[in-house]
Amino acid sequence: MSIVENRKARHDYFIEDRYEAGLVLQGWEVKSIRAGRVQIGEAYVVIQRGELVLLGAHISPLETASTHIKPDNIRTRKLLMHKTEIERLIGKVERAGYALVPLDLHYLKGRVKLSVGLAKGKKEHDKRQAEKDREWGREKQRLLRQNNR
Repeated sequence: MSIVENRKARHDYFIEDRYEAGLVLQGWEVKSIRAGRVQIGEAYVVIQRGELVLLGAHISPLETASTHIKPDNIRTRKLLMHKTEIERLIGKVERAGYALVPLDLHYLKGRVKLSVGLAKGKKEHDKRQAEKDREWGREKQRLLRQNNR
């Protein structure tokens, strides 16, 4: 079940591969995510000291958050993956010029997971072509519906 999706990622990047990662979260963050108070549109994944880290994800604290904790909305959050997967991703990002992009936040067996896409950036003409293809697909559907009536 999806919590939030990064629609901007598919517009700006060619997604070549998807990986699933766990997140190291605090208790108030899990409650806020369950309430749907999370945004990953401006978020990105980087490599720091051989670990994957999520930066820029905004989780708004609930009003009922604990009083002894000072919540940080956009703190750095560590991603949890197998070491071999991390090493493979590091190699592709450093050598092949790929980027790691958060695609969506979802639940899996009651846990919050992040889908990370191995992506290459789109050029402006690629974005225009994708828009033309999408418009043509809509126009085809309209024509087919009119012919079937």
